[in-house]
Amino acid sequence: MTDGLRWGILATGGIAHAFTNDLKLNGFDVRAVGSRRREAAEAFATEFDIPNVHDSYEALAADPEVDVIYVSTPHPFHAENATLALEGGKHVLVEKPFTLNRAEAQAVADLAAERGLAVLEAMWTRYLPHMVRIREIIAEGALGDVRTLLADHTQKISNDPAHRLNALELGGGALLDLGIYPVSFAWDLFGAPETIQATATFKPTGVDAQVATIFGYAGGRVATSLSASDTKGPNTASVIGTEARIDIDAVWYTPTTFRVVSHDGSVLEEFASEVTGRGMHFQAAALERLVAEGNLGGDLLPIDETVAIMGTLDDIRERIGLRYPGE
Repeated sequence: MTDGLRWGILATGGIAHAFTNDLKLNGFDVRAVGSRRREAAEAFATEFDIPNVHDSYEALAADPEVDVIYVSTPHPFHAENATLALEGGKHVLVEKPFTLNRAEAQAVADLAAERGLAVLEAMWTRYLPHMVRIREIIAEGALGDVRTLLADHTQKISNDPAHRLNALELGGGALLDLGIYPVSFAWDLFGAPETIQATATFKPTGVDAQVATIFGYAGGRVATSLSASDTKGPNTASVIGTEARIDIDAVWYTPTTFRVVSHDGSVLEEFASEVTGRGMHFQAAALERLVAEGNLGGDLLPIDETVAIMGTLDDIRERIGLRYPGE
């Protein structure tokens, strides 16, 4: 962790609680919190011993004691809130999905570049220890020629129309909340897909309940995923090569275990994550490092890749006929 960056938390929902808890457990300086409701900000500040309390996002963005803001509002507000933070001179970590679509993502990226600030998507899975080791194994050639990714992110979530995930106007549905994980994993392994196939089922509110995708790449490589908000599957993933495969246990996108299995069935390596908290602080450490190095474009998840990933999500939505209000 680098010294000197002071964090502000924008919004006080469940994901903000999880992230802030990990920051505090791992010694980060959480200096301020902002909410539209003062009582929510005060309760959050009391829970996490945060000194500066703001009853508006604007006040948080103007706080001179804050260097970087974590944006954790619902998807349709990410671009607006990230813009507010950047205009306030703050670096920004934006919850995934980064924005609602590629156009919004590009606008935020352009503003960050114009202001000389770092902006990073909070795809925390990329920074977890087991994913770091998986990339090392692949780079070492232990799997041979990597051919295939199989991954699911499936949860059984309430069908209550009032639930955020069932609200089309809030960007609800399986794709943006859940599908972003395997889509980003496929990008991490193989880069931009050359072909995209997708099919979906929908809930009465108009949000996507299930989305299945097949990405095709040069040389015949394939990535497949299933994301669902109405059924809970194994939540595992496999990276398959010509010589061996990696089987990532549940829940594959959180700190977990995996095995490297040879084509003859022998186990070549076993890995178990050792993480303090949930593991969401690794992305915060990455952002602090990027700022310290002056590498504002990012490295493990460059902002240009985040924008392109939003484009892939747009392409999937085009294929399944999904549009959000106002688009």
